[in-house]
Amino acid sequence: MDCNYSANASRRHFLVAGAVTVAAACIAPRTLFAETDTLVSDALKEAATAKIAVQPLRRNITVLLGAGGNIAVLTGPDGKLLVDAEIKTARAKVTEALDSINADPIKQLINTHWHFDHTGGNDWVHQAGAAIMAQENTRKYLLKDTWVEGWHYNFLAPPAGAVPSSVFTEDHTLHANNSTLVLKHYLPAHTDSDISVHFTEADVFHTGDTFWNRNYPFIDYSTGGSIDGTIRAAEANIAKVTDKMIVIPGHGAVGGKADLILFRDVMVEIREKVAALKKQGRTLAEIIAAKPGARTDDEWGGGFINPARFIPLVYQGV
Repeated sequence: MDCNYSANASRRHFLVAGAVTVAAACIAPRTLFAETDTLVSDALKEAATAKIAVQPLRRNITVLLGAGGNIAVLTGPDGKLLVDAEIKTARAKVTEALDSINADPIKQLINTHWHFDHTGGNDWVHQAGAAIMAQENTRKYLLKDTWVEGWHYNFLAPPAGAVPSSVFTEDHTLHANNSTLVLKHYLPAHTDSDISVHFTEADVFHTGDTFWNRNYPFIDYSTGGSIDGTIRAAEANIAKVTDKMIVIPGHGAVGGKADLILFRDVMVEIREKVAALKKQGRTLAEIIAAKPGARTDDEWGGGFINPARFIPLVYQGV
């Protein structure tokens, strides 16, 4: 059964982020966020109790919308296949949501990239019996401690079972539950490990964090991301998606092609405004005060990345 994936569908916020204090007019990219920034710890706490919505899409595909990255669930005779595994503290809520679909075991997991809100559940999902697949850079980052400057946080290497045992470089096709899944690596975008997953028969497309539906995105410069790469991936998504496709974003409500176009347009608009102001010699503090995202701040800035977090990420890349 098709879901209602219009732009007017009820949207959720990823997490309510606290206000960020911009310390000084000459702030440098390496100190965009204070050492005491609690974004990751707040996310871990929020995910433990956040409700997860279970939304059937087409054929045998369901999406779980919670505090972390959106999870696609493909059911059938081969057992459940998941795309992404949420924040680790969401385990109880994710398990409850999965059990509400059916009692079949989890057999496969695909990570769209390496971040904690998409791979946090890898260890328990693997313990439940799932084999894990990802692009090779996801494995690279999970094999070691990885520092993310934008979150001022050092992610320790997870247990061995949480690391993908099967990796690919650019493109990969697999078959499960009478469905064909096409996995494609993006050029560096949100990170350099991002992939999309296209469920071809159902025409459902999971973008991972190359698309945040009506939310400002995080851009991880520490592991290959950039604002220009984010825009480039948005263009690739628009070129790929048809008017009939259902699109699962990394964060935000399930959408369609019009939502992808809007995301691209907002990214381009804010990038151009920030670049122009920076070229004029404005400091980061002055650019934030100028509100280059004023047209969308109220709607897009209430979640994980508020305007005071997003504008420095754009500033860093222009």
